[in-house]
Amino acid sequence: MGNEQPVRVALLLPFNSPRENVRTLSNALYNTAQLALFEFDTPNVLLIPKPTGGTAAGARQAAREALDAGAELIIGPLFAEEVTAVAPLARELNVPVVAFSSDSSVGGPGVHLLSFPLDQDVERIVDYASLQGMTRFAALYPQGSYGERVRAAFDRAVSRRAGSVVAQTSYPADPQAMYDPAQHIARAFGGGNYQALFMPEGGQGLKAMAPLLPYYDVDPRQVKFFGTGAWDDASLTREPPLHSAWYPAPPPEAHAQFLERYRRAYGATPPRIASLGYDAVSLAVALSGLPEGQRYTQQTLTNEDGFAGVDGIFRFNPDGSTERGLAILEIRPTGAVVIDPAPMSFNPRIF
Repeated sequence: MGNEQPVRVALLLPFNSPRENVRTLSNALYNTAQLALFEFDTPNVLLIPKPTGGTAAGARQAAREALDAGAELIIGPLFAEEVTAVAPLARELNVPVVAFSSDSSVGGPGVHLLSFPLDQDVERIVDYASLQGMTRFAALYPQGSYGERVRAAFDRAVSRRAGSVVAQTSYPADPQAMYDPAQHIARAFGGGNYQALFMPEGGQGLKAMAPLLPYYDVDPRQVKFFGTGAWDDASLTREPPLHSAWYPAPPPEAHAQFLERYRRAYGATPPRIASLGYDAVSLAVALSGLPEGQRYTQQTLTNEDGFAGVDGIFRFNPDGSTERGLAILEIRPTGAVVIDPAPMSFNPRIF
């Protein structure tokens, strides 16, 4: 580094969580953060990893240690309760936080969420469906807090476009208990009562529910199935009921190149959201050349032109919300393809 002063950036993650899947994700986020440091080759950026344990108390302690060590920017933590615990300490010293939580309620001035906002997923897919002439929708939600959040977002998005949700119900996690909700939605179709069916869950829940709909005569050739970014999962191409279904996601090209670089470096494929660690550190590196006191200010981080990462363009708003440029993809047997590209800039303003 010569005579250069280090730019200290903290990385708060639950490396020491008791849950194996959380530790796996944390390690992948750390790997992508290191990958960004090596690729951008900026030796004056010093990454300070701190374990949070996945708890509010652990995150608070980690943040205090990082701030005492002179961190100018905090990347992480991962969970909403951790972000809530870290925010007051960081604000007290005017150190911004770029966290990974998807819960928009924990964002705010100085606390930016580099995640995939659920509301924007819903707005983007409903907007696209509406532009294709769809006005009558049905929806199947998983039971629980996520299902309630996405139900509220979907109702708002459809209402804004003068559409209507003519049928909706929720279902439990147990596949054996999904038959009745699927049959309820099928009966509501009534030969054409709705044009599209929204299913925001991904993973095993979606794989269990999707085959039940054709079984009860909801034909995906007559009803457009669509979902959220939770569908950005290559394994869904092996689910025939989802062929020709739509979902919103970051533009896939740059992310695919990032995955290839990660595999070369670490010999594995990371979880989908691990790219957030790469983009967060890339942002820190990109701004590190500015003079001390100007690098990570509110004005710098909320530049209305935004930033570009491996998951497309994004920008932080002064109120703590985040905007992303999302594409619309269609699932096909050979893989998902872009049918409506992501915007290249934030002019005009996007959802």
